[in-house]
Amino acid sequence: MPYANTELLANFYYIFSPMKKLDKIGLGGGCHWCTEAVFQSLKGVHLVEQGYIASEGIAASFSEAVIVHYNPDIIILEDLIEIHLRTHKSKANHSFRKKYRSAIYYFTENQHLEVKMAFSVFQNAANNQLITQILKFNSFEASRESLLNYYKNNPEKPFCERYITPKLDFLKSKYTEKIRP
Repeated sequence: MPYANTELLANFYYIFSPMKKLDKIGLGGGCHWCTEAVFQSLKGVHLVEQGYIASEGIAASFSEAVIVHYNPDIIILEDLIEIHLRTHKSKANHSFRKKYRSAIYYFTENQHLEVKMAFSVFQNAANNQLITQILKFNSFEASRESLLNYYKNNPEKPFCERYITPKLDFLKSKYTEKIRP
């Protein structure tokens, strides 16, 4: 897997380069395989960490999610939030919500305010039907290696064809300028 190591090194260099500034946001809602694939497909996203995020209080348990490292000069937080809300069941309070918490995890108070402002626009447009929570990021546990880059490594698997490919097709139809060639 020399490509994986090369890609990892390139992402590491980009993230820690003093000349580049990436922001990050935590997103959870559905299976982290789906969420990972959706955000890996976007221009301006340089790294997607797949795993489990915990917040505080009643959201202190770990739930499937990703941390998206992105260049805000290429893709803005509002676009990431919109794509997130449109690519999982953000209005459905189903029985798997503990495992698949619909959430946006912020890292700083400034980001919290930015997320709240952007989210309120989408909440109003959805007639206050979004169940997505805005939560403070507390901790992260990465998925085991065999689950990382699941769609990239397994696009022909039935799960990928049934759940992930339609989400990527939706993105291509609605957000063509934001999708990697």
